[in-house]
Amino acid sequence: MTKEKVLEKFLLFVALSSISILALIAFFIFIEGIPLIWKKGVFSFLCGERWYPSRGDFGILPMIVGSFLVTIGALIIGVPFGLACALFLGELTPPLIGMIFRPAIQLLAAIPSVIYGFWGLIVIVPLIREYLGGPGLSVLAGSLVLGIMILPTIISISEDSLRALPRSYKEGALSLGATHWQTIWRVLIPAAKSGIVASIILGMGRAIGETMAMIMILGNAVQMPESILSSARTLTTNIGIEMGYATGDHRQALFATGVILFLIIMLLNALALIISKKRVR
Repeated sequence: MTKEKVLEKFLLFVALSSISILALIAFFIFIEGIPLIWKKGVFSFLCGERWYPSRGDFGILPMIVGSFLVTIGALIIGVPFGLACALFLGELTPPLIGMIFRPAIQLLAAIPSVIYGFWGLIVIVPLIREYLGGPGLSVLAGSLVLGIMILPTIISISEDSLRALPRSYKEGALSLGATHWQTIWRVLIPAAKSGIVASIILGMGRAIGETMAMIMILGNAVQMPESILSSARTLTTNIGIEMGYATGDHRQALFATGVILFLIIMLLNALALIISKKRVR
């Protein structure tokens, strides 16, 4: 009993430590950023389209729109391919091929984001510029790169969710006359829905929080994107580019940008979890 109590207390300490670290980070960001938001006005800060720190103009609407466009584009690309790959590895591939593909997919997660950005800069950007027009440094380029970057997260967690299902689900559906594909589509995917949604949430967090690769391939123009071929700047790239030399209100505005980014991620996660729970019921 003594060992169990010690282990229980240790795990409780680890859990509380994680929560405390998150709370300290949030507290620090809010303390630094909230004063500027109140000073400029919430509406002016969120809906302003002009970002000229030297003139005291701090409007982050173009960066909010850019962040959402790039993230949505990455999900449109990454979710179908990721789920398809997870189904292939979990249900259709022979064991030997799976042993080759799984480490290769996991290796994608270990590649530094700057390498993805460099690859996008020398491969994707010139292709977009040549065949679709525009500067090449665009929302489309960022979406394509982020769609690839979130694949390991979506594939790994979705496959684990599918493999964790009891074999009786599959055997029962097949015994009732369902085909293999009907079993996958009608039984396995709905049963693993919570894990699949979790993988999408984590992928979305990775996409909206990516900085270095986006700095290299988005063009970083502080403007409202007119199309997927337009250059853009995200909330994270704005912080990454300007924090090194920002002072005074400019520095506080970047922390305020971090506050908005923090709230957006929390709201998106909460919304996704609520939708997932409603569908499970």
